[in-house]
Order: sequence, then structure tokens, then C-alpha cells
Amino acid sequence: MLTDRDELDCFLILAEELHFGRTAERMLLSRARASQLIQRLERRVGAPLFLRTSRRVALTALGRQLRADLEPHHRAVEAALERAAATARAADGVLHVGFTTPPSGELVLKAAQVLRATHPGLAVEVCEVPLSDPYGQLRSGDFDVAVAEFPVREADLGEGPALLTEARLLAVAAGHPLAGRDSVSLEELAGVPLLTIAGDLPPYRREAQSPARTPGGRPIRRGPEVTNMQEALVMVAAGQGALLTSAHTATYHARPGIAYVPFADAEPVGYGLIWRAADHSGAVRAFARAALEAAGRGQGGARP
Repeated sequence: MLTDRDELDCFLILAEELHFGRTAERMLLSRARASQLIQRLERRVGAPLFLRTSRRVALTALGRQLRADLEPHHRAVEAALERAAATARAADGVLHVGFTTPPSGELVLKAAQVLRATHPGLAVEVCEVPLSDPYGQLRSGDFDVAVAEFPVREADLGEGPALLTEARLLAVAAGHPLAGRDSVSLEELAGVPLLTIAGDLPPYRREAQSPARTPGGRPIRRGPEVTNMQEALVMVAAGQGALLTSAHTATYHARPGIAYVPFADAEPVGYGLIWRAADHSGAVRAFARAALEAAGRGQGGARP
């Protein structure tokens, strides 16, 4: 009976955590994917390995037996892999990491500091991801991994848990009627043209950046297209349109002529790691663990 290593990793981590959410986070997977791995392993075994209720997860007797049988062998495999990885790390290497916003760039630099302590032979080179092409350079190999805005719904790209979250803001010209407000609602977007991002954005990313309709179904006018943040801010200050953005923009891009107004009802924006799904290199896994630690999310089995 051939068994996927991810199934065994997921089983052993869940046996330790007894919580699907924490297990998924440690593996840099979605909760649904972790559940699928356990279900697939149970089908291979032919019986349940965990008892699941709405309140708790517990090992069955068979699950406890399998855990006891697997753990020594799993530790031996992990040790062998670590020895191989240590040999690979002896040669100098470079990991190219992309970031999309100043806070995500700061997280990348913190993760690089963590990585230097455990992987001194692995250098990290950091570069900004273009606003108008969020995935192109990752796919082409210019980046090995990136910290990007969620959601990411690309079949060839994997994603981990959110490492940062930010509130949504609306950037408007200082003289705009909304500029003096304490907050705005998503329905009020019907009254302002939204700047749109030019370039190769998938439809769901374009809709997140400049939705076509309010939650109530009212149409939202399209403003001019922009290719980068500086261009967008110039257009906002000139009264050519409003920009749907995140909280960091008010801090890092404060400037005369622009007011930033928080939303009262918008979901926060999450940012996390994305990578090529086919790339399971040790360097990418090591950076994923370092990023989790840098974000204060802990370490352990985190890996793509």
C-alpha cells in the first residue's frame, strides 16, 4: 500500500495537535486540504483514525497504534532528510523572495534574519512584486517565493496561512465629500469611480481591487487604469478617482491632497506566502518556517 508522505505528516501532526486548524497552519495548507489528507489515509487503512465532534478531535485505538508504529520510522526519515539538506546547504545559494507592500517587505527581511541563524549559507535577495503582474515573475522563476495579498486561486501556485492582516481603506482626494468622514461603507462605493489596475490580473484579483458592484448590487464606476502605487496616488490627489487600498498605505504613503478613510464593513486583507506548487525545495520550506516565526505564528511542520 503506497502512502503519500503528506498524509503521514498530517496524521502525526494532527495526532499531536488534535486540532485541524493548527495542523493546517503548521503544514501551510488549508484546513480543507488537511481534512482531505486524513480522510484519504483513513480510506487506505480502512477504518477511522480519529474521532471527530464539533468540540474535539481524538485518536481512536487504531490511531494510537498507528502513531506508535510510525513515529520512530518518521523520525528516522526526518533525520535522514535533514542530513541530506545539511549537505545541500553546505554550498552557497540564493533565494529570491518577492513582496507586494511595505509591511510584507518588512516581514521578508525579518524572516531573512531568522533564516541566517539556521541556514547561514543561504542568501535572501528581496524585490518588489509589480502591482500590475502579481504572479508572472513567480511563475517565470524570477522569484522562488513571495508574500502576496490573498486570496490566490491559481492551480499552479500554493499558498500558506495569512501572516499579516490589514484593514481596508478608501483613498480619496482631500476635497472629496467623503474625506472628512470617520468611516465609509462598501455601499458608498457606488458614488465614486474606482481606479483600476492595468496589467495581467486574474478576474478575482481585479474584482477584489476594484469591484464592479456594491454588496447591494449597485454599479461602481470604473476610473482610470494605473500600473503602480505612485501613479495611483497622483490620480487620487488629482480627483481622478478613489483607490481601494489597505491600512499601510496611510502610513507609508501619507501625502498632501489625499485622505484615507477606513471602511466600517469591509473584511480585512490577508497576506501570506505563495510559491510554485511544483517547487518543494528545501530552501523554500526553510523560508516558510522562518516567515512563520518572524510573523509570530510559531515553527514546526510548516512547509509547502
